[in-house]
Amino acid sequence: MVALKKLSIKLGLLGLGTSVLLAGCSSNSSETPQKVQESGAQSKPYEIVMVFPINNQPKELQLVTEEINKITREKINATVKLVPISFGTWSQQTTVMLAGKEKIDLMYSSVRGSYTQTVAQGHFLPLDDLIAKRGQNAKKALDEQNPAIINATKVNGKIYGLPNIKDLASDYGITMRKDLVEKYKIDVNSIKTLDDLDAVFKLIKDNEPGVTPAVKYASSIIDSYVAALMDSLGNGFGVLPKHDNGLKVVNWFETKEYENLLKLVRRWYLAGYIAKDAATDTETKYNLVKAGRGFSWLSQMKPGIEQQESRSTGKEMVSVRLSQPITTTDKITGSAWSITQSSENPERAMMLLDLLYTNKDLQNLFSWGVEGKHYVKKGDVIDFPAGVDASNSGYNLQQGYMFGNQFLSYIWNGDEPQLWDKMSKFNKSAVVSKALGFSFDAEPVKTEIAAVTNVQNQFKIALETGMVDPETKLPEFNKQLKAAGLDKIIAEKQKQLDEWAKSNK
Repeated sequence: MVALKKLSIKLGLLGLGTSVLLAGCSSNSSETPQKVQESGAQSKPYEIVMVFPINNQPKELQLVTEEINKITREKINATVKLVPISFGTWSQQTTVMLAGKEKIDLMYSSVRGSYTQTVAQGHFLPLDDLIAKRGQNAKKALDEQNPAIINATKVNGKIYGLPNIKDLASDYGITMRKDLVEKYKIDVNSIKTLDDLDAVFKLIKDNEPGVTPAVKYASSIIDSYVAALMDSLGNGFGVLPKHDNGLKVVNWFETKEYENLLKLVRRWYLAGYIAKDAATDTETKYNLVKAGRGFSWLSQMKPGIEQQESRSTGKEMVSVRLSQPITTTDKITGSAWSITQSSENPERAMMLLDLLYTNKDLQNLFSWGVEGKHYVKKGDVIDFPAGVDASNSGYNLQQGYMFGNQFLSYIWNGDEPQLWDKMSKFNKSAVVSKALGFSFDAEPVKTEIAAVTNVQNQFKIALETGMVDPETKLPEFNKQLKAAGLDKIIAEKQKQLDEWAKSNK
């Protein structure tokens, strides 16, 4: 692991916490950004289908869509059809949609399996020429940051995802309900490791009937937190422990670190700190806390996470960091947009992306909804209108990080006024994975990846929610992973990583 500032000569500074990944794309188009927009406005009308995951279905999504379309009709003579899908069913539904070649123009590319795995399956178009022709405004916005990590989105030398301008690093820890922390006088400064949480969870279990001390972040208790301990190198099948390991790829599921995490989760499960149905429950962490049924979760973090999660739950939350900030290729590609092979007009899809990186009104519609109805301006910040809060707002998406240039979005009341400046410093302080910029091409082992993914689906969630005993199930998990071809995947990944390291010195 190398501190980011120590890599400034080779990589440059991350700059404002944004993924400036496209600066290396040369433009072959003679059109200026203004002419690009004009050519869109003069084209035939087109409906852009935009598919993305959500935590909660907004009641007034259609109202927001209508306002979005006022802008897109004027700018590029297109309308947008928003297709939000619950995080809980996202992978299953998008797999079916892509396999059936349903018309999808833009898809949030980075939470369906792995970015490189989906690229290898042939679902996404290469974007280099489209960026040069129809994405000049987005390219300019990205170029205004720093182009040091452009290769993070490339697979075999081509870009398949346009990353969002947002935080580029994560630290990791636990987020808890502040009212209960204060009620039981929990000293957050005394929480230094995961083991320190046993006493905290016991307090909640013993004194708050009906409140589960630890709930899932996404699909398991530790699915996000593990990134504090290793670089998944795209899909988690072959990783770099401690984000370095001398660039030696290993089976994460055989490491002592993973085994210890599973023993910890099993201990919490047996103590009643994790719900007995956690493995199968599809309710989101936000809804569980909002309903008074959940206390905390382990997750990745960033500056302002407490305020963000407080708005999402409708309850004030407090976070404790247990790791330093870390930057990996997955973090860069982890929030990106791709144009699918089934798009009937990829150029128009790129035009919409272009607007999302430069048009403040459009970005804030996606992020916050309609001004005056879903938020109001109060000086330099925004807040809920009178009588509206997180629990009854018709559009409380809280996912502005997904939609292009988050630095165009308004600062919410209660957030740090200099939030984006803090994000910049946060990213610049990050530990950088030794494999930053490496993207695994899964094509040579796609059959094995499909097989090991099936095995993982049988074991991982049950293990990572404490439902089964790792003493017996973890060896069985690894045995079946090897039988399905995990060693071949690791060997291929090691080969590609060695070649990448050699070419990048």
